[in-house]
Amino acid sequence: MTQARCLSPLHILLPLLFSLLSCSACLRGVEASRTPEDNFRALWTLIDEHYCFLDYKRETLGVDWAEVYGRYHAQLSPAMQPIQLFEVLSHMLSELRDGHVNLYCSADVGRNWSWREDYPENLDRELRDAYLGTDYRIASGLKYRILPDNIGYIVYESFSNAVGEGNIDDCLYYLRSCNGLIIDVRGNTGGQLDNAQRLSSHFTNERRLVGYMTHKTGKAHNAFSAPQPEYINPSTGIRWQKRCVVLTNRSCYSATNAFVRNMKECPLVTVMGDQTGGGSGLPFTSELPNGWVVRFSACPMYDARMEHTEFGIAPDIPLALDIEAAQHGSDSMIDYARAWLLK
Repeated sequence: MTQARCLSPLHILLPLLFSLLSCSACLRGVEASRTPEDNFRALWTLIDEHYCFLDYKRETLGVDWAEVYGRYHAQLSPAMQPIQLFEVLSHMLSELRDGHVNLYCSADVGRNWSWREDYPENLDRELRDAYLGTDYRIASGLKYRILPDNIGYIVYESFSNAVGEGNIDDCLYYLRSCNGLIIDVRGNTGGQLDNAQRLSSHFTNERRLVGYMTHKTGKAHNAFSAPQPEYINPSTGIRWQKRCVVLTNRSCYSATNAFVRNMKECPLVTVMGDQTGGGSGLPFTSELPNGWVVRFSACPMYDARMEHTEFGIAPDIPLALDIEAAQHGSDSMIDYARAWLLK
């Protein structure tokens, strides 16, 4: 079994992609691999020894991983079909309620997306597109324009869409005369942490502590390294010097969760919207005996007060999308942020 180790942000996704491409096992051909018992034990042990939130999930959700073992082990049968085993293992992993915990085979992906599915979306994408219009500018992953009341508006739909220093500089320079700025990351489920760090560095004039990270140092659930501080350094390019609003919803996950964490430490930034979805554990991948790939959270990230952000970050000003207003063509969250910036 591959031993867990934490990867730098640049390489978090590479092992997953490589594993998925190289995984030759599938539901139809898995019969030749090891038994359901072998794969069950391998998966349970991998999580038991390397997953980084077992103590935290026990405290907050009442998840007893030893009890989970007994409950799901009772569902095993030597004669069960691969699809039945996949369902049992996926349901077992869902007990952790972690969007970074997945089981992959060629036919399906085991997942728990309750971090966003159990809450209102607070986003109408067609309505947001109407605010952008058709003449918005595009700087790699950033879509932006100046709204009629001279408020700058940026939509960043995915941190998987690369954005460079030059892209950010050009965007902020174009918006420089605006009375304020809105960065709308609603629906952004994450991507590359480097992009989140890069963008947030344009909203501080000094080095800022934004959080901490720890690493598993042993098999015990509480075996972690000393917290390592994480900082954002001020960009050497254009830095925004006016008030800024970051709009969030429950689909703000993983790298977007980290971006919101960073921005909350910047003095001119206000977070508005719904609590983010969380996802603060850096993911790692391994492989079961039958070739199925498992991804799980291996390194926990905290905020600047050493508080967990696994279940999300609360906004400074809670907002929800007014459905009736949306039916009449108005995004109440964008409109509130605009009015607030003009005060």
